[in-house]
Amino acid sequence: MKETTPSAMPACFEKWCCRFDDVFKTKAEKQGFRQYLGGLLGESRRKNLSEMAKNAIGVVYHRLHHFLTDAQWSAQAVNERRLQVMNQCRQTKIQKDFSLIVDDSLPRKGGNFTAGVGRQYLGEIGKTDNGIVTVTTHLYDGKKSLPLDIELYQHSNSLPEGKKDPEFKKKPEIAIDLIDRSLARGNKPGMVLIDSGYGNNTNFLSQLEE
Repeated sequence: MKETTPSAMPACFEKWCCRFDDVFKTKAEKQGFRQYLGGLLGESRRKNLSEMAKNAIGVVYHRLHHFLTDAQWSAQAVNERRLQVMNQCRQTKIQKDFSLIVDDSLPRKGGNFTAGVGRQYLGEIGKTDNGIVTVTTHLYDGKKSLPLDIELYQHSNSLPEGKKDPEFKKKPEIAIDLIDRSLARGNKPGMVLIDSGYGNNTNFLSQLEE
């Protein structure tokens, strides 16, 4: 049974989406952005494309799939715009001397069709299993915690040339890149918080000091 329709979303949803319109090149991409975001906010128990399309009027699965897999928009550009919008609001504005938290998420993931999937140690279950890893940065300023950046860690098992593949980067390298993104925006943290997995990496620490 169809549960929702994108046109039934409150006016504030469309007003917020309009702030991203110039990030996308086509009308179809703008519509796909609204449909996908609406699906994430909707009541589907599983947030996959099949459930999103099934539970929303006017959403076609193959069009939504094309938007996420083949359309030529930039996830990084969307995130940069999100941070710009966030920084224009008093409640979410990035303050000086915030704490920058570097972390990674390691959920289990079956199959071999998703980018980055490979056998690796997953802290979530405390053992090696098939999973996917993303490296993230968040800010905390004593009042609020907000996400900044996220980057997929491509496990060597998931790449054609393994560790020699040009796409391969270690998690500490990705973490440094994400910290550099914050600095490039002019956001300078008072401290950087990391777990022991990064703290034991001398190369990471020397780059962090620089």
